[in-house]
Amino acid sequence: MAPTEFDQQIQREQTGAVKFDARQAVFGRPDVIPLWVADMDFAAPTAITEALVARAQHPVYGYTLFPDSLYQAMIDWFAQRHHWTIEREWILMAPGVVPSLHAAAVAFTEPGAAVVIQPPVYPPFYAAADKTGRRVVENPLRSVQGRYEFDLDHLKACAEAGAKLLLLCSPHNPVGRVWRPEELDAVLAIARQHDMVVLSDEIHADLVYPDSHAHTMLARRPGAAEVVVTAVAPSKSFNIPGLGLSALVVPSRRHREALRRALDSMHMVHCNPFSATAFEAGYRHGGPWLDQLLSYLQGNRDWACQYLAERLPQLGAETPEGTYLLWLDCRRLGLTDAELKRFFVHQASIGLNPGLSFGAAGSGFMRLNLGAPRGVLEAALSNLAEAVAQLPQ
Repeated sequence: MAPTEFDQQIQREQTGAVKFDARQAVFGRPDVIPLWVADMDFAAPTAITEALVARAQHPVYGYTLFPDSLYQAMIDWFAQRHHWTIEREWILMAPGVVPSLHAAAVAFTEPGAAVVIQPPVYPPFYAAADKTGRRVVENPLRSVQGRYEFDLDHLKACAEAGAKLLLLCSPHNPVGRVWRPEELDAVLAIARQHDMVVLSDEIHADLVYPDSHAHTMLARRPGAAEVVVTAVAPSKSFNIPGLGLSALVVPSRRHREALRRALDSMHMVHCNPFSATAFEAGYRHGGPWLDQLLSYLQGNRDWACQYLAERLPQLGAETPEGTYLLWLDCRRLGLTDAELKRFFVHQASIGLNPGLSFGAAGSGFMRLNLGAPRGVLEAALSNLAEAVAQLPQ
């Protein structure tokens, strides 16, 4: 395979990058191969960098409005890439998807009320309930022959018990599922029947592998407008999460006003001239780069899964349909979660996210970030194979 721009190993140490410069604090050593934080080690699209440089050359960085062109770039992107027609008035800008989760908890529930999440799931889903004084209610995904599915009967029971907000992760972090239309329709039917708002976190919507079925925007399904709020951002798509700008798409006027009040109450400042510039440039010019990225990520995914099957049969991994995350099943190693974390750090010299941080359903798992040059992945999995070989049989 000929080298590509994604094979370049960019020096990220001493740039304030959490993924690299927090290794000592998180893992107790600064030299583990960092495949944890969900950003990629690839340069952002040139069009974004050029737009940022051009904006930086204007020497005044004052309070900033979101131009009409930004909204139009986003509307055009979702029309072209996801066949989703968004009305301008539906869009609320937000400082990130995680703050949007918190805003949804405040907007749609009362203190002490239930917020439903579906573990194993991205840790801020828990925090969105806990830190706003709400109550986490878990509706765990079911693993059926290694493939994760919704537990619809349990979700219905949660709704019947009075839960009014579901935080949905689609595509799912960390398990990599791209939910099929019929699966989403079943969730939507429960939400509509019980007047339960669904905040659908679709930050990974663009990161679906070419050989997978297409991502379905939940808001496109029949009857979704009255209950669905969609959180989107270019941050994962174009590797610009540090710029921290997202959008909420809210067709319901009632829900839109509730969210607007919640955001206003938190005084979330998100009118950054650079984040706005990158947001628009990504959605306007990032398509060709994203297509190349997805091809490269698919190669990384397929190589890693084949390597695991051939060299590390003690570990399991369902091939992800979307995201650049690989959910490693390490339970057959026979280690406790604390032992597993130490093993990866001190024997394999790899920094991953412990599965337990995604909830009790993640016990015995680790999350690996595939968004790195192939050579980095090869070094990491080679380390892991050598370390596993040293374990007592």
